Amino acid sequence: MVLSWIPVFIALCFLVTNVATESTKCAAKNFGHGSVVCVCNSTFCDSPSSIGLPPVGQYSSYLSDMAGGRMEPGQGAFGLNSTGSGLRITVNHFQKYQRIRGFGGAMTDAAAINIMSLSPGAQDQLLRQYFSSEGIGYSVVRVPMASCDFSTRLYTYADTPEDYNLEHFTLAPEDTQHKIPLLQRAQSMSPVPLSLLASAWSAPAWMKTNDALIGKGSLKGKPGGKEHKSWAQYYIRFFEEYAKYNVTFWALTTGNEPSAGKMTNYSFQALGFTPEEQRDWVALDLGPALHASSFPNTHVLILDDNRLLLPQWAKVVLSDVHAAKYIHGVAVHWYLDHLVPAEISLGTTHHIYPEYYLFGTEACAGWSPLDRGVKLGSWDRAEEYAHDILEDLNHYVVGWTDWNLALDQNGGPNWVKNFVDSPIIVDAENDIFYKQPTFYAMAHFSKFLWKESQRVGVSANLKTELECTAFIRPDGAVVLIILNRSSSEVRFEVWDPDVGYFTSTAPAHSLLTLAWNSH
Repeated sequence: MVLSWIPVFIALCFLVTNVATESTKCAAKNFGHGSVVCVCNSTFCDSPSSIGLPPVGQYSSYLSDMAGGRMEPGQGAFGLNSTGSGLRITVNHFQKYQRIRGFGGAMTDAAAINIMSLSPGAQDQLLRQYFSSEGIGYSVVRVPMASCDFSTRLYTYADTPEDYNLEHFTLAPEDTQHKIPLLQRAQSMSPVPLSLLASAWSAPAWMKTNDALIGKGSLKGKPGGKEHKSWAQYYIRFFEEYAKYNVTFWALTTGNEPSAGKMTNYSFQALGFTPEEQRDWVALDLGPALHASSFPNTHVLILDDNRLLLPQWAKVVLSDVHAAKYIHGVAVHWYLDHLVPAEISLGTTHHIYPEYYLFGTEACAGWSPLDRGVKLGSWDRAEEYAHDILEDLNHYVVGWTDWNLALDQNGGPNWVKNFVDSPIIVDAENDIFYKQPTFYAMAHFSKFLWKESQRVGVSANLKTELECTAFIRPDGAVVLIILNRSSSEVRFEVWDPDVGYFTSTAPAHSLLTLAWNSH
């Protein structure tokens, strides 16, 4: 009689658990682009929440697919024996490769404006989706220095002509009223220190050969000259001003897409460098300026441009000992990746210069003139993200940074109307935001591959359309990520020699993350 309450208690616990699970499901909306978006507002948003692993001998699975699944959880158990048939994916703990530094996106002016256009509650909800422990584990934020195309106007921090000493250097309202407050809020939500990455699009017009922020133009003079030294000090001043708000940077890039200012007449902000000019500017100006500043440990990433420029760009810069001693890594963008095999660009660069890490600093969907702008619910774009991340990770890249954290339904604002897509699209009028399939493509990596996770060997016994990568995290967990871009379901077996075997299925057009404790 005394114990009669136990069944009721158990039933209530199950009900509460079930309600909690249901409450975090995607509120799906279909806009006719192949799959669905998940709708969020100030009081509701689906969330994978904190992901724990089952005991040794069991595994967790998380599935997203074109059919509408979004990080759907599952569990299963290992067996001691192989089924002995079909496709087997083997994880090799003894083949060890690069370690992860992080995943993230960019706090552009446009992203900040869109986030700020929501109510305070919806703003917090959006930031939590990226940065809190209930979100998808972003730890990297790229921050444009002054304006880029995803700004509402053209500006730099030193627009006073001939101000070589940067006495009139000042941050913009876009920094102090938008980006900095949001970065502070993101950091307050994050369980780990955020790694901020600074990238400049253009030097002030008066420093440049074309006297304009846009189009073809380089720094006046030569490396070692006054313009080049002022441009290096501009970075230092930027770090000093942000530090006043307790916002500090892990790394900088030597400038966004330097080939654009040399080879392309960009309609938006650009600063041209050849690899030789970049090499000499780092050796003579930027490197010494950083070393003598309060920020000597800031990482310097060269290139910050399409990976098809590798390995040639890296050879020119990194073969010079005077420049190389200041450099930590090579930053790559994903545009035009299909033109050059990853092994030729990324693989060759890593094998020649293994001490310098490779880091993805920009990618977005909707940039191609043939497939422009926002497509709400596009699964094709999620697959493009996942394929590129997998290919990069399997060729020594240590992190992958998306472009704008949030855009409006037009794919802006963008002063030159260079509209693209984003993992989160904001509808300010209705105080809601949409999480795109690309958001979940990022989640399958960023949520599970913690900093210092190390890639290990993974192989298949048969030719397969599945794409995969495997990592061991600092906590000892094994993470296996599988992409199926085919229109057929694929059944497979996983073998971890340390634990055993299990069978699983990758549905058509799906992304699957499997995780387990190996000891």
